[in-house]
Amino acid sequence: MEDKTLVCQDCGQEFIFTVGEQEFYKEKGFDNEPKRCKACRDKRKAQRRQPKEAAPAE
Repeated sequence: MEDKTLVCQDCGQEFIFTVGEQEFYKEKGFDNEPKRCKACRDKRKAQRRQPKEAAPAE
């Protein structure tokens, strides 16, 4: 196994899918390679974690 260069589907930047990451994915049973670079994955996670619009406090 060797490092792979992938292209982020969000920003279009190339990123490295390292051997260690590939082994981790295989260990966890993930069949698909990552589609986003670390920065875009982190940005997406942050957006998902933000609560929906809450009712205004009275």
